[in-house]
Amino acid sequence: MLNYAIRRMLIAVPTLFLISLAIFSLLKIAPGDPLSQLPPTIPPEVRANMRAAFGMNEPLIVQYLLWLKLFFVTEPLHAFDVLFGTHFSDGMQRIISWQSRGSVFSVIAERLPQTLLVVGLAYIVGVLIALPIGIISAYKQYSVFDQVGTFISMLGLAVPPFFSGVLAILIFAVYFDWFPTIYNTNLVINSWSSFIEQLRQMAMPVMVLAIQTTASISRYLRSSMLDNLNQDYVRTARAKGVGEAAVVFIHVLRNSMISVVTVVALGLPSVFGGAIVTEQIFKVNGIGQLLITSIYANDVPVVQTLAFIFAVLIVVFNLIADLLYGLLDPRIRYD
Repeated sequence: MLNYAIRRMLIAVPTLFLISLAIFSLLKIAPGDPLSQLPPTIPPEVRANMRAAFGMNEPLIVQYLLWLKLFFVTEPLHAFDVLFGTHFSDGMQRIISWQSRGSVFSVIAERLPQTLLVVGLAYIVGVLIALPIGIISAYKQYSVFDQVGTFISMLGLAVPPFFSGVLAILIFAVYFDWFPTIYNTNLVINSWSSFIEQLRQMAMPVMVLAIQTTASISRYLRSSMLDNLNQDYVRTARAKGVGEAAVVFIHVLRNSMISVVTVVALGLPSVFGGAIVTEQIFKVNGIGQLLITSIYANDVPVVQTLAFIFAVLIVVFNLIADLLYGLLDPRIRYD
């Protein structure tokens, strides 16, 4: 397995290189001027100096290589300095946001906790709910529970988050007045009442996101378990007198989790990326909203950094999913 992991990491290097080149090229040919939002009274020579300061006058290949150097060398060194109190990155230029004039990774670090808290919790809740629903629906196929679970799952997959989010606000915030309509990012949790308020404002975005996660994963698990419940090894285990719980949870569920692991692993990078639509609806000041505002402002360094981080996470979690296959199914060998 170690040799396989090393081979996959070596293959990931040119893959990420091509992805970074594609992201950089697409953003460079995209229309828009990052200085267009500046006051028109700024003299042309000042605008020219600002372009030079941002490195926009350099050849494209120089800009691309400089961005790679900043992403893979300067920013990791700065993170190392922050964690261990060293000074390796002193005096080094960092990736600068054209909109905030600050470090891109500092802006991301400010927004990341809100995204992890809301989107991450929604993903965990969705997975925890989806597993028992998928197991019971497959084991009791065509039962009332299965029919209801199938209907709710199809509804969750069919209804887009921009509709379910607005509907949740109308029902639970406007009509019943149970939850606040807007997420307060500045809320400080220092008492029991503030903790309750945090739970109240997280309830609707977590619910909207968890419904989609539950619907998707429960359908995959149900389908995979139905395929395995009719296999010969299941009938053999039952013929040997193995208990029904052991058959379902040890034999069937373990083999059925192979396809589910792929769905869960590929969904984890979206936790970092945030739910763009949901964060916009509930005004969660997270990564998704940062991406949208940066696109509107033509803030290329932020957009290309976020897009490349998403790509790196997808490649990493793809590798993790492949390695987990061997742990779930002993028949899979990597050597």
